[in-house]
Amino acid sequence: MELNLQRPLLFFDIESTGLNIASDCIAELSFVKIFPGGEQRIKTWRMKPWDYVNNCQMPIHPAASAVNGLTDDMLKDCPRFQDLCDELLPWISDSDLAGFNSSKFDLPMLAEEFERVRVYCKRDFELDLHSKLMVDVQNIYHAMEPRSLKAAYRFYCGGEDFENAHTAEADTVATYEVLKGQLDHYPEGLKNDVSFLAAFGGRSKNIDYAGRLAVGDNGEAVITFGKHKGRTAREVWQNEPSYFAWIAQGDFTMDTKRQFEILRKKFEAERREAKAAPAKPLAGKDFDDAADLLIRHFGGK
Repeated sequence: MELNLQRPLLFFDIESTGLNIASDCIAELSFVKIFPGGEQRIKTWRMKPWDYVNNCQMPIHPAASAVNGLTDDMLKDCPRFQDLCDELLPWISDSDLAGFNSSKFDLPMLAEEFERVRVYCKRDFELDLHSKLMVDVQNIYHAMEPRSLKAAYRFYCGGEDFENAHTAEADTVATYEVLKGQLDHYPEGLKNDVSFLAAFGGRSKNIDYAGRLAVGDNGEAVITFGKHKGRTAREVWQNEPSYFAWIAQGDFTMDTKRQFEILRKKFEAERREAKAAPAKPLAGKDFDDAADLLIRHFGGK
């Protein structure tokens, strides 16, 4: 079944130097962009993983190299992620997103690379990955038939393994084919609609990809770890603003730091607006409470 799209859907897959989102980098990135009407475009980039702090190529962990087949020597002459930003942004800007296990790894890793370019290269660009719909084909697969991508491809796409598994492009194309196969296989349980598919299995309440901030029951951002676990970010900022500076300097992902910074600026703006607003005259209960306070303070004089 072909996808019913209102806007482009960008399937993507990443091969990286390792599995630590905060410290590892993208080594290979593949996009398969599907347009309403079925047009398909594919592009794959190999890139030199870059250590912005030490200004040098980041080595690939041997365990990662054993899986994806990439080596430091293969990537030494490739462009860096920061060199490819202008080419990547048009692929992403008008699209919703899709991948296999991408909401837990590939999307946070992609966001981290963009944040590094913002911070270390002083680049500013209009891109908010948090605002995009994300169809994680693995969520659908695990809800219906818990298995791996290889098994999913066998199950939904004809019983044979796909070639070149664990290369970014092969995995991305296979994910696209699996999603179409899932729509054919579960006509009663799935809707051919990106909003439905993105929400399938439950939408994450996380504000940042690492899950350090989440949306609480009242819609407020809530801290999910450490000494302030369960408290709203607003409450912590009002009582301990230095905590936000600690986050900014701490060993957290760039995306987590950015989301805390967005909240800090929001809270500061609200305080400035409140101070600038003209005072409202007291009336009713507020007037009575204020009068009682003055009487108690001055002894009725």
